[in-house]
Amino acid sequence: MFTGIVAAVGKITSVKPLGSSAEDGVRLKIDVGALSLADVALGDSISLNGACMTVVEKDAGSFEVDVSRESLNRTVGLDAAGEVNLEKALTLADRLGGHLVSGHVDGLGLVQKFEPVGESWELVIKAARDLAKYFAYKGSVVVNGVSLTVNRVDDVADGCLFSINLIPHTIEVTSLKHLQVGKQVNLEVDLIARYVERMLSVDQGVVP
Repeated sequence: MFTGIVAAVGKITSVKPLGSSAEDGVRLKIDVGALSLADVALGDSISLNGACMTVVEKDAGSFEVDVSRESLNRTVGLDAAGEVNLEKALTLADRLGGHLVSGHVDGLGLVQKFEPVGESWELVIKAARDLAKYFAYKGSVVVNGVSLTVNRVDDVADGCLFSINLIPHTIEVTSLKHLQVGKQVNLEVDLIARYVERMLSVDQGVVP
């Protein structure tokens, strides 16, 4: 589990295929930047742009993970060199600064707007129809591993548009500063919303 509070911005420095087939995954090497790996062991989980990955190799300044083809097909930002938001898995003694995050990407969003508004930035993302029902005013969402609050939701024929306000600190300490209109982002919807949907669907007889 994670909180969506980015601990450091790292950088993918190496992408190596795990085989010769198009169905094979890749091994990534990530320079951790300011993130300490002193308390990280092989087999521990670290979130990369919102996707939970398992550490298979490490040294003082970097670690490696194996990413399956399935994960590559369902995420963005994990198949080439570049910056990634990093967060180590929670311990029971950690503060829950964001919200409960599983590190399982639910789908991809498309950036529709990313513009400065006063001292902050407005980020508008389009989510597909199957995810649209999970977004609510003042609800939580994870974008590329960052826990954020939804300020507005507008339903459209093929999904929804949701708006987020990014304060200067978030821009400074995450890779969201590099977002551009037309780029895709990793989305994880709120865990509570998923359980509520399940309970309501069972009560209404939608699920056998």
